Amino acid sequence: MEILSYEFMRRALLAAVLVGITAPAIGIYLVQRRQALMGDGIGHVAMTGVGLGFLLSTSPVWMATLVSVLGAVVMELIRWYGKTRGDIALAMLFYGGMAGGVMFTSLAPGGSTANLTSYLFGSLSTVSSEDVTAICLLAAFVVLVTVGLRRQLFAVSQDEEFARVTGLPVRALNLLTAVTAAVTVTVAMRVVGLLLVSALMVVPVAAAQQLTRSFKATFVIAVAIGVAVTLGGTVTSYYQDVPPGATIVLLTIGVFIVLTLLATPLARRRARAAAATAPGDPAECAIPGQAPAKV
Repeated sequence: MEILSYEFMRRALLAAVLVGITAPAIGIYLVQRRQALMGDGIGHVAMTGVGLGFLLSTSPVWMATLVSVLGAVVMELIRWYGKTRGDIALAMLFYGGMAGGVMFTSLAPGGSTANLTSYLFGSLSTVSSEDVTAICLLAAFVVLVTVGLRRQLFAVSQDEEFARVTGLPVRALNLLTAVTAAVTVTVAMRVVGLLLVSALMVVPVAAAQQLTRSFKATFVIAVAIGVAVTLGGTVTSYYQDVPPGATIVLLTIGVFIVLTLLATPLARRRARAAAATAPGDPAECAIPGQAPAKV
């Protein structure tokens, strides 16, 4: 295939596959915790790391990883200890992260805010060999955590109090989830972009939930959707010369709409079938002198 004859596209496709796996893998826990927009907040904070990377002439990916992990830890601390002012503190953290990214990039030698564009919205041609190495290492960490600790993370995501009673280290697991989400943001920013990565964490999971309520099945289907849309969006971006991040997100939303339309009549049919086959009241519960009520 022509697309595979270019080295930059081979790097972009590999990065796309890793993003398609990691984003839904951690996103399923964020959805369960009702923290669907956490990735968006971390993306704002990661902009400061990208700006620092330009300013210090180091890898923006690794610097963004460091800053976003620190930001995720601060977010968790605010969630634990913040009361009525917690939302204000988070807002300052998010917008401060954006402002810091713009400021540090402008102060960098030869810096321009135009340098941020590929990190904000993704870019195929700028995925370097160093980026691929960093993405592979970070993706391995995300998969190790989300698959290896899936039972513990699921228990904490469903019911923190129950998990605490069973002896699980709830705060440590919550912190690990936040750190893993931060790492995922930096994995995805070269392909999808910092401002759009949250959609890839959440929408494939929401789409998978239209078909099944099982955690395992939702996990597998969400990852499959993630890989399909990232590959599809990357290929479409190459041939149509359109932004990869926007293309991937629009494809993901399209998949969600299609699965919703397909799942709605199936759910209604199942509900009618269940109602038709439901047993009536037990004989011992029936009112004397009357026939058992029909469901």
